[in-house]
Amino acid sequence: MDKKATIRNNWTKEEIEDIYHQPLLELIYKASTVHREWHDPSEVQISTLLSIKTGGCPEDCSYCGQAARYHTNIKVQALLPTETVIAHAQKAKDSGSSRFCMAAAWREVRNNRDFDRVIDMVKGVNELGLEVCCTLGMLTEEQAVRLQEAGLYAYNHNLDTSEQYYEEIISTRTFDNRINTINNVRKAGITVCSGGIIGLGETHRDRISMLLTLATMPKHPESVPINALARVAGTPLADNEKVDTWEMVRMIATARIIMPSSMVRLSAGRIEMTETEQAWCFMAGANSIFTGERETLLVTPNPGVSEDMQMLEKLGLKPMKMKESCC
Repeated sequence: MDKKATIRNNWTKEEIEDIYHQPLLELIYKASTVHREWHDPSEVQISTLLSIKTGGCPEDCSYCGQAARYHTNIKVQALLPTETVIAHAQKAKDSGSSRFCMAAAWREVRNNRDFDRVIDMVKGVNELGLEVCCTLGMLTEEQAVRLQEAGLYAYNHNLDTSEQYYEEIISTRTFDNRINTINNVRKAGITVCSGGIIGLGETHRDRISMLLTLATMPKHPESVPINALARVAGTPLADNEKVDTWEMVRMIATARIIMPSSMVRLSAGRIEMTETEQAWCFMAGANSIFTGERETLLVTPNPGVSEDMQMLEKLGLKPMKMKESCC
């Protein structure tokens, strides 16, 4: 069977709605079947996410505790020293991570000394043999090329939600701004990491619309993070209800079916999920998690490395091995 022949980029909203609204166990079964056709179901990629510059962001993303305009308990932290970041990356590799992602709370990348330092960080982490990922805000094509030349493997730029609901969540940039950055990343030859968040107050149709945007790109994102809203005190969405686990499972399963070759990442929200609930997500097609020595995912709580390793062992899963050449 030629797997490439089954990749589709012409999904319709109606088709995705039919998949999404199937009886849950039938949906999980179908997603699990697709997962086994495309991936080793016993492997989960361990990814480490480090905030290299925290807080003070001028954006108004309603979910984010790093926005300067919201009164949260998150402390502003300047860009970390390069040596500190490389040491974190080495520790992540030693703990079983095969991808290391560096996040800076910037609206956009500026061509200054801080960006030069990030380029040095990318080079250093790349030399460790890890997949190097960055999420730095909006990028020009020229900046994306610089990152690619330094050895960047992936760039994360989430859609967050549907185009229709986007303005309810963010007003300081447009949905098209996000698409433009993703296009610039593609042109530079960097793989794309793009997904979204559920629990923002969106409808099921918004979730389906977001998946439609991802699944009809000329090339599917190589990585699709599915996040549950991490409710941060002081942000406009702090009082939203906790996302139901079955909603996460439904999103993961749908993403797995319509984007079969992508890594589907069980991302924010795991701290509020039991091992049993996370196991259902793996059964539905998730094959990557974020973990970290600081037990945080950027600025919100997250399970730690040892806890995650114990869970994987209990479930009969193993960390995905690093590729001999990731870049």
